[in-house]
Amino acid sequence: QVQLVESGGGLVQAGGRLRLSCVVSGSILSVNDMGWYRQAPGEQRELVATITSGGSTNYADSVKGRFTISRDNAKNTMYLQMNSLKPEDTAVYYCNAEVVTPAWIAFPYWGQGTQVTVSS
Repeated sequence: QVQLVESGGGLVQAGGRLRLSCVVSGSILSVNDMGWYRQAPGEQRELVATITSGGSTNYADSVKGRFTISRDNAKNTMYLQMNSLKPEDTAVYYCNAEVVTPAWIAFPYWGQGTQVTVSS
């Protein structure tokens, strides 16, 4: 009974910006590490950025300096601010979170994905 719901994807021109959100809801004691991943057509899913519960971040080299990951622990929500978008950023973006349930079990969950399309 844990859900991750992404929003904020869409179509944008190269150089534009988008902000993705991921809300974690359901039977939750706490949320540990969270992250954004993406998968382009015909490609494997790849890491975009991660953030710990304490706010430490990690980015793929391809997005460093352009994307910013953040979270609001009180709202169980994670964000991805994407600036200076490039056509190669086109992909389905997925939210991932390690959720601690009331049974004190930590388990990774995935959202359904949100499409980001960057036109040249």
